[in-house]
Amino acid sequence: MAVHEHSHRSQGFHLPSFHRNRTASASESTVSARTDTHIARAYVLASLRLLTGFVFLWAFLDKTFGFGYATESGKGWIDGGSPTKGFLSGVAAGPMESTFHSWAGDTWADWLFMAGLLGIGLALVGGVALRLAAVAGTAMMALMWIAEWPPAQHLSDGSPSMSTNPFVDYHLVYAVVLIALALTSAGDTLGVGKLWAKLPFVRTNGWLR
Repeated sequence: MAVHEHSHRSQGFHLPSFHRNRTASASESTVSARTDTHIARAYVLASLRLLTGFVFLWAFLDKTFGFGYATESGKGWIDGGSPTKGFLSGVAAGPMESTFHSWAGDTWADWLFMAGLLGIGLALVGGVALRLAAVAGTAMMALMWIAEWPPAQHLSDGSPSMSTNPFVDYHLVYAVVLIALALTSAGDTLGVGKLWAKLPFVRTNGWLR
């Protein structure tokens, strides 16, 4: 009796392939890293927006009510004080020195300055109308830069200006921050920027974004 051995096809033993898994894992890690970076950037910009907004809002509140910081108690706007008189009358250098002196304490200057502080502060805290806030804030910071006139080494009376930098000061830094916040849509995180952008009058007027 013949014994026939049937040859069975060996399926063999194969190690699992990790190449594709490694590629997929690397791709997922890259996407995850980019997402994490985007989220971190959004929250950093949102925090910068809120802090900058508080700077403007605090200036408005202190000048209005005289909390005893930059504005002495009892000398706030509601007490009859002028938010612009002290600063503008103290301008002692620059090409607009006499112009600023003539503006100091004028009702229109007080109202325009305070409306700017309040409007910019609310826009930044809420995350709305950041483009408009950037334009208004940059104009305000430019005027304040000219009022302090950092390029001057000496004041009009000949005394040292004590300027620490002939060009860059905090007014320019604030202006750049305002522009950056507007360009990066920083109001979409920790703000109502997305809801604001969906409003019909904002969609048809992009400059309000």
